[in-house]
Amino acid sequence: MQDTSKQYDEVISQCRSLFINKMKDYGSAWRILRLPSLTDQIFIKAQRIRGLQQNSERKVDEGEVSEFIGIINYCTMALVQLDKGVVEQPDLSLEEATTLYDEKIAITKQLMMDKNHDYGEAWRDMRVSSLTDLILQKLLRVKQIEDNAGKTIVSEGIDANYQDMINYSVFALIHLSN
Repeated sequence: MQDTSKQYDEVISQCRSLFINKMKDYGSAWRILRLPSLTDQIFIKAQRIRGLQQNSERKVDEGEVSEFIGIINYCTMALVQLDKGVVEQPDLSLEEATTLYDEKIAITKQLMMDKNHDYGEAWRDMRVSSLTDLILQKLLRVKQIEDNAGKTIVSEGIDANYQDMINYSVFALIHLSN
């Protein structure tokens, strides 16, 4: 599991760097996005990945890697939005946004480490396409929970689904880098 922690950190470093650079370009404009809008952005990225995996022809010269990075960053934004709520105007400095990003990722990584311990790194034997399907399944669950005004009877909440999507995306990126 030492390798997993190191590989996880390498993937997140790449995602974090892009998040920071986009914050420098756009500020925290993403803070106006409601959760269903973020969920839809993640859904579009996951659908594109699935399309790339199924179609032999590509018309846009971007692969799965950038889409998985996008899923990680949008899920992290969604976790921030869950805690802080939606605003009418961007309200976070680069430093504040980066701190929140790091906090959400640290919690999500710990969840991964705990599950990884219990599941014995089963993800290492999974295909990237299966991880994509799991992300899409989680997205459909989130959409249903959103349609139910955030209420669940016996299921985990939206936050756990976003965290799982981050972790599945990290696993996919680790696989793709090998």
